[in-house]
Amino acid sequence: MDALADDLRAESAELRAVLAALTEEQWRQETPAEGWTVADQVSHLAYFDDVALRSATDPEAFAAEKDAMDAEGGVSPDTIAARFRDLSGAEMLTWFDEARTGLIDAFRELDPKTRVPWFGPAMSAASSLTARIMETWAHAQDVYDAVGAPHPPSDRLRHVAHIGVGARAFSYAAHGLAMPEVPVRVELVAPDGSTWTWGPEDAADRITGPAEDFALLITQRRHRDDLSLTVEGDAATEWARIGQAFAGEAGTGRKPLS
Repeated sequence: MDALADDLRAESAELRAVLAALTEEQWRQETPAEGWTVADQVSHLAYFDDVALRSATDPEAFAAEKDAMDAEGGVSPDTIAARFRDLSGAEMLTWFDEARTGLIDAFRELDPKTRVPWFGPAMSAASSLTARIMETWAHAQDVYDAVGAPHPPSDRLRHVAHIGVGARAFSYAAHGLAMPEVPVRVELVAPDGSTWTWGPEDAADRITGPAEDFALLITQRRHRDDLSLTVEGDAATEWARIGQAFAGEAGTGRKPLS
């Protein structure tokens, strides 16, 4: 848990450094996510940090909150984003700081195997914290794209890729499709030049390429045509089209940049 918490803190610090330099006008700037500003991206992270903390420390309060959302048709990220649009950039940054610090400090003390409830199936505390790393990386990408800031790749991409691979079955379910019983081998080149792998070594269906490009694909931050990934086999091709590392409804993806 300490290692995961450290990685989340490092990912958060990179995003915070960019946010702290923004003008109020930049906080209201549109991001590549349709209808979402930089502020919306940050409120999404802060809100679900608070929710993740409740799920781990006060599951009854989390259950009541989830029941209320379910009664209104389920979790709506757009509705949640709209709720906090009256906050200034400075207020949003303070909220993000406090929510993220509270989350990291609390999760450091948890047994990684502790089960915590969520909007889908319950998960381990380690998986919940890993999901926060993935969410931070993905929403930060939208912020960086909006304001023209670089997003240097790091070994933390492994968390994003790992969740993306693990969410293959969910990706099919989100689209109302049955997942084929065909294994897919994923081989990614890490930022340090080493190789990260998932799936049987002899699988015919494969996705290979830079880890950063797979992370951009599986979080639906780039269209496949804009990435240097090699996709082989029908099952791998279909997964590359619909895959998503994040929970919720099926994502709509992004249009090609060129």
